[in-house]
Amino acid sequence: MTLFAILFITAALVLYTVGVWAEHRQRTLRPWHAVMFLAGLACDTTGTVLMGRIQESGLSTQSGPLTSLMMVTGAIALLLMLFHAAWAVIVLLRNRPAELATFHRLSVIVWAIWLVPYIAGALGGMIEG
Repeated sequence: MTLFAILFITAALVLYTVGVWAEHRQRTLRPWHAVMFLAGLACDTTGTVLMGRIQESGLSTQSGPLTSLMMVTGAIALLLMLFHAAWAVIVLLRNRPAELATFHRLSVIVWAIWLVPYIAGALGGMIEG
């Protein structure tokens, strides 16, 4: 189950990164960016649920500071990703040029925050696990 959790969370990293940086480079929000945000959110949620099941089953005994950091920031990051994806859909539906052109600023901030639990989880797995 750990392998699947890692694969889903890594897929989230790839999908979310492609969506965020493509949008940033194109300087306007497009529907396919929102699809990437939603796909990244789905993969991250799936990976997080799998990691939670591993923790509950007792198969993982990680409990160090990096794991704690990952758990707290991971919950915040998931909520931010949900808000970000929902707001992207709203901005696309409203189709206001100014919003479409400035949305990338929010995307980069949410992406950077999302990296904290990703990196903490990876380091925690290597150092604490």
